[in-house]
Amino acid sequence: MNFKADTKEKFTTIILNEQKICVNVAENLTELCMPYLSKPVKNIILQLANVKEIEAAAALKIVALQQSFYQANASFVICCMQKEVEDTLDELEVLEVMNVTPTESEAWDIVQMEEIERELLDSNDADF
Repeated sequence: MNFKADTKEKFTTIILNEQKICVNVAENLTELCMPYLSKPVKNIILQLANVKEIEAAAALKIVALQQSFYQANASFVICCMQKEVEDTLDELEVLEVMNVTPTESEAWDIVQMEEIERELLDSNDADF
């Protein structure tokens, strides 16, 4: 799997440099991302601008990966998706359950908003 990772204060952006996401790439992506859940910077932005095709099984693995992050109280936002990939995810009826934005900047905003939301929810719990 060919990728580039760039860690910022609140998130890590993973840029996939693959034309096609097959099951093996999705499995490698899962192996790459899951350790982030135990790091100080847990949130992931997956940038898919270079990806032109995704296999159905790979798409389902990425949905499961994204859900793992949200269950662990971390963000996983996908951005810069090509129309062909988006159409495939829509056909599989998984696009609606995924956290997807058109641009990386919007993905940054979502991660930051979700961080604020988690902080507020945590502080509200202390009051009860």
